[in-house]
Amino acid sequence: MTAAPAPNDAYATARRPATYADLESAPDDRVAELIGGELVLSPRPTGRHARTSSVAGIVVGSAFGLRKGSAGPGGWLILDEPELHVAGILPDVYVPDLAGWRRERLDEVPEDHRFIIAPDWVCEVLSPRTAGRDLLQKGQGYLAAGVPWFWTIDPNERYLDVYRSNERGWEHVQRAEGDMVARLQPFDAVEIDLSEWWVQRAP
Repeated sequence: MTAAPAPNDAYATARRPATYADLESAPDDRVAELIGGELVLSPRPTGRHARTSSVAGIVVGSAFGLRKGSAGPGGWLILDEPELHVAGILPDVYVPDLAGWRRERLDEVPEDHRFIIAPDWVCEVLSPRTAGRDLLQKGQGYLAAGVPWFWTIDPNERYLDVYRSNERGWEHVQRAEGDMVARLQPFDAVEIDLSEWWVQRAP
């Protein structure tokens, strides 16, 4: 998988081995994760990031994540920012922007906020502050957890990359950009119009 250049690290990180108790005590205005044994606190996303993540969740979720009244084939459980406690990354804890499970593997959300079954798809919306960790550390963690599909979306450059796992690692299988209409694996049963995913640039 091709990684973005390492960004300037604007995270707040603990200087001692972090525990889940550290994560639970994190400020409410931060997204808290345990990555590589560190407590990683990232700021709430910018408007551009939030727009892309929200529309991606609406589009994929409406087509695949609903049982009734779906605009597509359904069959998935699609969630925003689930807290992943899954084999392969433990004791780390990841919070992807979006994740999805095929309903034959996870049909209902757990009573607890912790998800212990690895997703079938994860999506990270990249920012200059988070791209390095999302692509490198978390990307390798998702691979170790057995996640078969990984999307990364760059809302600034307006493109989406699709990766599929195999025995060698992540294989880049698709790129869609700008205002393209594309069938994006594993959701290629429907066409996805990317034109509404981006904050329009000023003229």
